[in-house]
Amino acid sequence: MGILFGGRSTEHEISLLSAQSIANALEPARFEAVPIYIDRDGRWQVGDSLPRLVDEASARRHVYLPPDPTTHGLVPAGERTPQGGGMPSVDVVFPVFHGLNGEDGTVQGLLELANVPYVGAGVLGSALGLDKIYMKRAFSAAGLPVVDYVPIVRRRFERDPEAVADEVEARLGYPCFTKFANSGSSVGTSKAHDRSELLAGLRLASGFDRKLLVEQAIDARELEVSVLGNDEPEASIVGEVVPAHEFYDYEAKYLDEGSELLIPAPIPPETAEQARRYALAAFTAIDAAGMVRADFFLERGTGKLYLNEVNTIPGFTKISMYPKLWEASGLAYSKLVERLIELAMERFRDKQRSQTAIDSRLVLRGETP
Repeated sequence: MGILFGGRSTEHEISLLSAQSIANALEPARFEAVPIYIDRDGRWQVGDSLPRLVDEASARRHVYLPPDPTTHGLVPAGERTPQGGGMPSVDVVFPVFHGLNGEDGTVQGLLELANVPYVGAGVLGSALGLDKIYMKRAFSAAGLPVVDYVPIVRRRFERDPEAVADEVEARLGYPCFTKFANSGSSVGTSKAHDRSELLAGLRLASGFDRKLLVEQAIDARELEVSVLGNDEPEASIVGEVVPAHEFYDYEAKYLDEGSELLIPAPIPPETAEQARRYALAAFTAIDAAGMVRADFFLERGTGKLYLNEVNTIPGFTKISMYPKLWEASGLAYSKLVERLIELAMERFRDKQRSQTAIDSRLVLRGETP
């Protein structure tokens, strides 16, 4: 099984941690882990162990995956076929990317062309699951509640930042959050309490992406639900994040040990059930597969639940919320990894049933089979 990790992303380091946890969880008698590292320059490499692959250049072999369904495997750099290259076989791939160039449908598209089974959402689900603007549009179309937001194109902000600030103030007011559309782990996210912080936050976000957004900030608790499955997904129990900082930013998630994860969340049963329903609806709304972690805001005072976002490749260390919620729901970490591989193969087999060609003679005669 190939574990595909790293990548050209601001969340490169988080990917390394998730990949190592997954590799450690695989039962050697059932799975042979093949670590496939994509470095910060986008080069694909394999090695005999994940730590050595990352830390020792001498332990790496440069490879690529051709978009050719007849090859069905890795090919040494400079060659056209895997024959003679000593390449390990890869029956299924577990992409463990977070952010751009891996969680956004790009790698999924390559795996589709290569006709290799893989864990997680396909091209559409991955793209919608990372682009916060179109994700929210999909949620709204499905009738799911989201906080108000203003989408912004980087060029427009750079041309007239004051006009953008005027629009945000008229529509949302303060406080609000600035971020770039295709982001995760709260990278590039800032909280603005006035115009100067708003403009500074948008300048920061514009360094990462051409699409930006500003979201209304509400006084809320942060809830999370893990979803697992394909066409008949299941939802875990609900957890709550109590951030160490003013909001759950990158440092609060990965560097500051003061943040708390409450499992199960101390909320009324009807609120928990609503969160689980919304999580399943969000999974369907973006055409997800395999796994999703759905994040919510529970507004203090009103008790109203808002869907914030979903993550199609959530953090996957043993202390990450996605596996911890399933563990609390009765599915251990190693069994969760195995289940995701089973779901990948199930989805691949279903895909192979779809017809990809028709009799060209019927088309020329204007007939249908």
